[in-house]
Amino acid sequence: MGVRMAAVQMNSRNDKQENLRKAEALIDEAAALGADLVALPEMFNMLGAKEDTLTGKESVPGLTSDFLRRKAMEHGIIVHGGSIPVAVPGSGKVWNMTLVYDAQGELLGSYAKIHLFDIDITGQTTHNESARFDPGTEMITLESEVGPLGLTICYDIRFPELYRALTLAGARVIFQPAAFTLYTGKDHWETLIRARAIENQIYMVSPAQIGVHPPDNRCFGSAMIVDPWGTILARAPERECVVIADIDYAAQDRVRAQLPALAHRRPDVYAGRGKT
Repeated sequence: MGVRMAAVQMNSRNDKQENLRKAEALIDEAAALGADLVALPEMFNMLGAKEDTLTGKESVPGLTSDFLRRKAMEHGIIVHGGSIPVAVPGSGKVWNMTLVYDAQGELLGSYAKIHLFDIDITGQTTHNESARFDPGTEMITLESEVGPLGLTICYDIRFPELYRALTLAGARVIFQPAAFTLYTGKDHWETLIRARAIENQIYMVSPAQIGVHPPDNRCFGSAMIVDPWGTILARAPERECVVIADIDYAAQDRVRAQLPALAHRRPDVYAGRGKT
């Protein structure tokens, strides 16, 4: 089964209407290139100062979810909505949430980012997502017209056990929309994505934010699609754009048959041995 995937690279800012306008143009471009599924980056509808995340929060259904649903139906494709800030009922915080719509405009599923980015690298970058985000509590796989999909977001990429669990749950393609910092991205982004693809023999689809976002946040970009051998099938240049790649489940099956690492696992020896 051949499926054409599109990963979007954006420079979202703190103007929701402008972000949606740009996302619409990029979805239209992907559809014109024959994409069966188009995936947007993390916080595609609002990326600015920390307070913008809270002032820009939405409910579902809402403005952005209606936009995603409309574009999916308009083009008859699956639209993976990267992530948006969704209000947590009864809380002043938000979820960093992916919404996925099928070609009929039905919500296939949603995922709230599990791992929150709380770091302080002296002199380089500081983030405290837990001050405004609540973490998700559920791993999500989806059955879709283009195959079984796994959902992750950005910082999740540093937790390989999540990707292994998604793979064992049946995901053949795992999505990882991100707004990776420039400082960490230049050294880690490609390595992490290719590692997750190789060790799980899956396709990785990683849309990305790029450039400067208010007030002075810098994202690495380099949206990419990687195959189960770790080969980069498509990589974005340093601008807003769409990258396209055809994924082939038969080729994935051949990789798994010729190098059956997943079948060689020994959970009887090491499962549960590490500290939690």
